[in-house]
Amino acid sequence: MSDGTSEPGDRDMAHTDEAALSARLQRLGEGLGKARSSAGQPSGDSDGDRATTASGYARGFRLSSELVAGVLVGAGLGWLIDRLLGIAPWGFIVFLLLGFAAGVLNVMRSAGVASGGGLGGDATDRRDT
Repeated sequence: MSDGTSEPGDRDMAHTDEAALSARLQRLGEGLGKARSSAGQPSGDSDGDRATTASGYARGFRLSSELVAGVLVGAGLGWLIDRLLGIAPWGFIVFLLLGFAAGVLNVMRSAGVASGGGLGGDATDRRDT
């Protein structure tokens, strides 16, 4: 109705819809419980799972910090060189890209994908020659 009042039939319809949704939710919960028990997985998190999850978050935060730090340092150095030498924006652009490359290299080293050695290899290789 246009005056903002509802008819008694509308209240009954809303109550019926709510009851149907509650019944569907209960059936879904029972189905999930059966699926979890048949899969053999515990329904709650154990302490080992929480430690693994926390360790993963810590590693992800560390790797993202490595990348962001490389980009920020490169951008800062580029901006400083632009101000000192008056070559804007070329110093910023070049050092931003170098900072990005250094950040990616640091992430790869931290993740264990790339070795931590320098450009010429190990220091032990240089001493032997």
